[in-house]
Amino acid sequence: MHKNIKLLLILIFGFSQITFAQDDENDEETDDIGTESITVTKAYTPTISDAFKIKSVPTLNDSIVLQKKNIEYSIFSVPVASTFAPAKGTATAVKKTPPPLLYNSYASAGGGNPANFMAKFYTSRAIDRESGYTVGLDHNSSRGDLKGVALDNVYSNTKLDGAYVKRDRDFDWGFDMGAQHQLYNWYGIPDGVFTEEVVNSIEERQNYFMAEAGAHINVQDSYFENAELQYRRFWDAIKSGENRAIFKTGFAFPVADESFGIKAKVDFVNGTFENSGLNDATNAIGIKYSHLQAGLNPNLTLLNEDFSLNLGVNLVYGIDMENNDGNFYIYPAVTASYRLLDQLAIVYGGVKGGLQQNSYYGFAESNPYVSPTLNIIPTDTKYDGYLGLKGQLLPTLSYNIKASYTAEDRSPLFKLNPQNTFRNDEKGYYYGNSFEVFYDDIKTVGVFGELNVDVNRNFTLGVNAEYYNYSTETDNPAWNRPDLKGSLFMDYQIGEKWYAGANLFFIGERKDVATIADQTGIPSNFAAEIVTLDSFFDANAHLGYRWNKQLSIFVKAANIANNNYQHWSNYPVQGLQILGGLTYKFDL
Repeated sequence: MHKNIKLLLILIFGFSQITFAQDDENDEETDDIGTESITVTKAYTPTISDAFKIKSVPTLNDSIVLQKKNIEYSIFSVPVASTFAPAKGTATAVKKTPPPLLYNSYASAGGGNPANFMAKFYTSRAIDRESGYTVGLDHNSSRGDLKGVALDNVYSNTKLDGAYVKRDRDFDWGFDMGAQHQLYNWYGIPDGVFTEEVVNSIEERQNYFMAEAGAHINVQDSYFENAELQYRRFWDAIKSGENRAIFKTGFAFPVADESFGIKAKVDFVNGTFENSGLNDATNAIGIKYSHLQAGLNPNLTLLNEDFSLNLGVNLVYGIDMENNDGNFYIYPAVTASYRLLDQLAIVYGGVKGGLQQNSYYGFAESNPYVSPTLNIIPTDTKYDGYLGLKGQLLPTLSYNIKASYTAEDRSPLFKLNPQNTFRNDEKGYYYGNSFEVFYDDIKTVGVFGELNVDVNRNFTLGVNAEYYNYSTETDNPAWNRPDLKGSLFMDYQIGEKWYAGANLFFIGERKDVATIADQTGIPSNFAAEIVTLDSFFDANAHLGYRWNKQLSIFVKAANIANNNYQHWSNYPVQGLQILGGLTYKFDL
């Protein structure tokens, strides 16, 4: 409509202009206005008027104004029938496995042949969110009657221990205590060696007692890392006693991107034996020993993604306080590992050494049939060098192989004591039925191999083997040390109720020496004969059934081959042993 109005105005304006032009031409023809001079007395000053924007819709002054007609819009909606009804979306629920029900205590007891008995108790309780304590009791005993030996075979081992732990944000600390009683018989006298009268006069029973206490502290994000103090008192029924105290601490300092650490250790042991060694026919005086060691181990650790290197040295000062003799020792302490093929092959090696503190308690733990007449001195491990390769061949199969070379001075070896029936000690361990500690300088070449199979959480299997070749300073055999050892272990979880396991081990031949007393009673005059202890194989297994979440039933079998082998000379072991019992879990 606006466009039409504009067009009309243009036509009217144009027509009027044509008319005015024609009128001017007519006037020019009839009128002559002549010529005339015009003088301008004022300079021309041009001006520009303000511009105004022309409205897109001009205002019209016509008497008739057209009004816009309102346009109404409407939608013609036709409903369409549909049978589709979308269902509401729902999330699929994941079936949750209920967490295992845990108990803080359990008790176990069982019995079997020959007169074997075992009992265990353990509890772990939380006092609050940061602290708690544990208590444990373990007992094993047997009163078996072995064939071929003149004396009774009885043993018992009972241990009680407890610990308290307190955890804070930046450190944790705690202390522990323990007590132990062990009973063993020196039953290593074959039938027919002595008369029945002599055998009946022998008091072959030995009792060991131990009490210990310790404390520790570990600190996070500090130069001071940890400290530990342990004290142990060990004694027997023949007036032998030993004290040992060990203090250890460690510090760590960052050096650029590496770590520099210092470890310190003080180890003190002293003790007395009422009787002298069995090579002393007179038994005039007993034995006293006292050794103090103070050591420092500075080390620098270098780490990256595939390589680790620890460069250190062990500095030890050892004092024989009974003889006022002290020596300073320097040992290497270098270890390294390199990831050759990711998890498939990792090369590792090292050279280490140290002054090993020997003790009556340690010897009795290794061989409970030692005589209470031992000479206790430390072992100087000059170096222990090793090189190995380990890795994971398959997700379920890992391996480890290692070769080593060790040089030790005053290395302890267990050797059968000579008969010395002229002695009159309180107990009967001088009939060639106990062991002494013989020190020798030994160089050892060793090879070790191991395979571990972890098929899943329910089945694990491992096998390992070791071979050693010994060279002694005295050219004697390394008494009672086997040249070949091997073991196999297996654990199998059969469903939710049944579980089983087995442990097999093999020990190769060992050498020992037997002495026969003569009428002189002087041990140096006794005839000596080297004896070879046969290698042996032992197999143990267990089977269990979980009756419910708290009660389990188990059966254990030991020495399944029923072989009365000798682990120590003249000391045959019990044959086939079957033991069954119950385990009950509960909250205390």
